[in-house]
Formats: sequence, structure tokens, C-alpha cells
Amino acid sequence: MRTYMAKPGEVERKWYLIDATGKTLGRLASEVARILRGKHKPTFTPHVDTGDHVIVINAEKVKVTGKKFHNKLYIHHSGYPGGLKVTNFATLFRNRPERVIERAVWGMIPHNRLGRQVIKKLRVYRGPDHPHAAQRPEAWEISG
Repeated sequence: MRTYMAKPGEVERKWYLIDATGKTLGRLASEVARILRGKHKPTFTPHVDTGDHVIVINAEKVKVTGKKFHNKLYIHHSGYPGGLKVTNFATLFRNRPERVIERAVWGMIPHNRLGRQVIKKLRVYRGPDHPHAAQRPEAWEISG
């Protein structure tokens, strides 16, 4: 018996809607990354994007545990001398809560061409409204 390898043209994509209200950031991000990669499907192939589209709503209601709200730092360097940029979680969460979830999910997928293709299927919205009603997304429940 031969091992099945999915081909990019045969992948069927679904849309999932995830409500982040009261969910812990890391647990939410790991489940979103699993769906984006396609690991929840029996046809998962490591070198092919077999994942589905994910819509995350209510990003402003996600929670973090411990002292992360004040102590967690997001660090970026522009590449120029003196170009270190440091932002703490509270500031980023207050200004752009969508970026918090996007950064957490990006850290859990491969950092290569496949990962850049996979992350394009993630859409995060601050509140409960989203413009993807025509795709009829299925609700996906995350425990924790």
C-alpha cells in the first residue's frame, strides 16, 4: 500500500469561525495554527498547504494568564543601527488586539514559503462583525 500525498489542486478548503471571547491566547493560537496547517484532516501532507481558512472574532476579549499583560514584550529590529523596537503586550493589545493573535499564530507555523502561504488564510477581527458571511463559516469550539 502506498502512502497518500495530497496535491495542491485536490485540497478542499472550508471556512471556520472561532470566537476568542474568554479564550487563553496560547491555546487559541495553537488550535488556529493546527487548522491553518491542515493537521486536523486525514489528508494532511507536510509539504502541501492542506489547511482551511480561519476567521477569529472578538480579538479584544482574548485573555492571558499570569503577569504577561504587563511583562510580555514584542521585540523587532529594523536592521539599521539603533533600530530595536520594543512594545509591551498591554500597549499592542490596547491599540491593535488583532496583531496579538496574528503574532501568536505566526510563531506556531513554519517560517518558510509554506508558512507565508498558510498565514494568508487567517483573518482576525477586533469585534464580532466580519465581512465573510458569504463563505458560510462553520463555528469551531475551542476548550480552555
